[in-house]
Amino acid sequence: MRLPCAAFLAFCVSVTMAVAQPSGVDAPDAPAKVELLFTPNHNLLQVKLAVDAMIDPATNIRAVTASVDRMATAVSVMAGVGANSAAKLTALKRYLYERGSWNGNKPFQYDMDDLLGEKLSNRMLQRYLTTRRGNCITMPLLMLFIGQRIGLKLTLAEAPLHLFLKYTDDEGTMWNLEATSGGGFTRDAWYRLQLPMSDRAVTNGVYLRPLSHGEATALIAVFLVERDLATRDFERAIAVSDVLLRHHSRFVYGLVKKGSAYRGLLFRELAGKYRRMEDIPVDLKRQADAWYAQNMQAFDKAEALGWRPEDGQMK
Repeated sequence: MRLPCAAFLAFCVSVTMAVAQPSGVDAPDAPAKVELLFTPNHNLLQVKLAVDAMIDPATNIRAVTASVDRMATAVSVMAGVGANSAAKLTALKRYLYERGSWNGNKPFQYDMDDLLGEKLSNRMLQRYLTTRRGNCITMPLLMLFIGQRIGLKLTLAEAPLHLFLKYTDDEGTMWNLEATSGGGFTRDAWYRLQLPMSDRAVTNGVYLRPLSHGEATALIAVFLVERDLATRDFERAIAVSDVLLRHHSRFVYGLVKKGSAYRGLLFRELAGKYRRMEDIPVDLKRQADAWYAQNMQAFDKAEALGWRPEDGQMK
């Protein structure tokens, strides 16, 4: 969240807060490792699995890739030889969301206990393939990965705290697909009704716009920032956010997370540690002023693009 006023130092001094220290694991190398995700020849499945492996080294990249390949092959068989994009899309929806022998009578469903994927473990693709219960992150991603493998023109798009797909048919018409609702067709107006967003955000291409490969990579990789915020490794969260924002300048969610990381630094270094303002070392005061300015700047940039607090922000 944005720190509300210039009196933040007094606020931090007056609050006692138990805060875990950042892990610092691989912190200096994190930006370089994240930058490698943007290598042009990496497909988005590779990006997702690389990110998941950074979160959990037990991620079995080879096994998950093989599973997606098998599903893609099965969908292609269902669609038939020479199938057009409409037939392929119908087969993909059927494979994922209808109960049948093709999916072991266990279709992929919306996890009603964690719709937004707030529990980080539920963001893992491997877990989604195992449980068949997904959220508004894993569900469109799996549909994207399989769809791209069978030749469908699919891209990611954003709405406030939500991902969906843009599908281009054989005639060149672009449609929205809602992966959390059986891959059904939806209209921009429906998203604007269900997930209110400002006109400025839509005009600026923050929401409802098909993302480029680099922007989609940044969106997938923001999982790393969420992990770092959860573990209170705020320095790494900021460093990784900077990499993502270089590749996706209109990524308001990334800007808000970066601002929240600066807030975390202020609380970690000041909360409950000093009884009076004058007890804070001069150098730390100067550093805190800089962090506060960065917190404000990140939120100001997000708001200039059309983001609003009601669009959702980080914890």
